[in-house]
Amino acid sequence: MWFKNLKLYAITQDMDFKEQDFEDKLAEFKFRPCGSQELATMGWASPFNQGETLIHATAGRIWLTLKKQERILPAVVVNAELADKVALIETETGSPVGKKAQQDMKQEIIHRLLPQAFTKNSYTHGFISTQDHLVVVDSSADGKAEAFLAMLRKAIGSLPVVPLARHSVHADLTSWLKDDSAPTDISILEEAELKALEEDGAIIRCKNQDLYSEEITHHLEAGKSVQKIAVEWNETLTAIIQEDLSIKRLKFTDVIREQNDDIPKDQMLARLDANFALMSGEVVRFAKRLKEIFKLDDEKVS
Repeated sequence: MWFKNLKLYAITQDMDFKEQDFEDKLAEFKFRPCGSQELATMGWASPFNQGETLIHATAGRIWLTLKKQERILPAVVVNAELADKVALIETETGSPVGKKAQQDMKQEIIHRLLPQAFTKNSYTHGFISTQDHLVVVDSSADGKAEAFLAMLRKAIGSLPVVPLARHSVHADLTSWLKDDSAPTDISILEEAELKALEEDGAIIRCKNQDLYSEEITHHLEAGKSVQKIAVEWNETLTAIIQEDLSIKRLKFTDVIREQNDDIPKDQMLARLDANFALMSGEVVRFAKRLKEIFKLDDEKVS
């Protein structure tokens, strides 16, 4: 299990719970498939995508998986059937069909077609490390991360968390380029996004570009700020760091990924466990390093 994106949250109060109690609470919100008239359902599922267990714990870090199922009923299908029905009625009666009547017919069509609609499953993974006061969600979208936290809060009753960074770090990212001040364990790669500070300011997206080139320097001198930047950290991972400290396109280097290659491929659960332990350990180390780099412990929790 290798996360691809990181939404990082700091736990602001001590949390102490037994793993079995935690799983019992999640079980009350276990995933169930959509009913015939439900557009979507959401609940906790096995991290291994098999078996009954809803958590997997390794080295004090608890892996959770939120599963969502949606019925796929394309609007174009509903609207086409509605148009045919409206046209038939208007032909037979010679009178136009009002908006309220059309809306009622549309709901009838949805009600009839919904049980026949295909379903799509999606998964949001995350883990909690109470000893490190950290919650990590593998998502590039704020909405999915917030849904994960909301379901977790609903299950366990309380989840005192705030974003790891509660202010933009764009000034720090900009100084890495402008002042050549990136930390020694951070290597700047060849991708970034720069933006003028005005609300409708110009945006410059760079790829395969030397970020210390004269061209980029001119943009920085003109007042543009770094919103995203590609980095390599400690020779163990590469990622895009965003100004809100979201991490996207996370990739672990072979130095990390090859450490569990001695586990036979047919021992799937053992490999998943080992990979999660390895991956989550590196994510925690990276998050702690980000806190140091951006001095996040200096922020006051209101």
